[in-house]
Amino acid sequence: MSKPVKTVVKLQVRGGQANPAPPVGTVLGPHGIKLQEFCIKFNDATRDQMGEVIPVEITIYEDRTFDFIMKVSPVADLIKKEISLPKGSSVPNKDKVGKLTKEQVQKIAEKKMPDLNAFELEAAMKVVEGTARSMGVELDY
Repeated sequence: MSKPVKTVVKLQVRGGQANPAPPVGTVLGPHGIKLQEFCIKFNDATRDQMGEVIPVEITIYEDRTFDFIMKVSPVADLIKKEISLPKGSSVPNKDKVGKLTKEQVQKIAEKKMPDLNAFELEAAMKVVEGTARSMGVELDY
C-alpha cells in the first residue's frame, strides 16, 4: 500500500551543490523533512552533473519521508551550454548573441524530450527553437 502524500514540491537546484540554506531550506523546511538527508541524497545523485541546474520534483509523505525525481536541465541552460554562452540577450529581438545549427537543436530536443509534452522530435525541436529565439540566439538553417 502506498503512503499518503502530503505535498509535491518543485525546485531547481545546482547539481551536487544542494545545502540546507535558502532556497532549499526555505521551501522544504516548513514540510518537516530532514533537510540534511535530502541534500546528501540529491548531491550524491547529481555528482556527475556538478554545477548544472537540475529541476527536481520532491514528493513529501505524511510520515515526513520523501522521494524525488530529477528532470533534465531547462532548455535555456542546455542552449547556453551547447554554444558556450554566458547568458541570453537582454534585447533578444535586436541583439543576437549566438547561432544554433539544426543538428544542435535536434541534439538538445532529444536530450530534453522526456520532460517535454511533445510526442515527436519535430515538435520538441520547435520548443527548443522558440526558447532560442527568446534568448536572442539565431537559428542557422
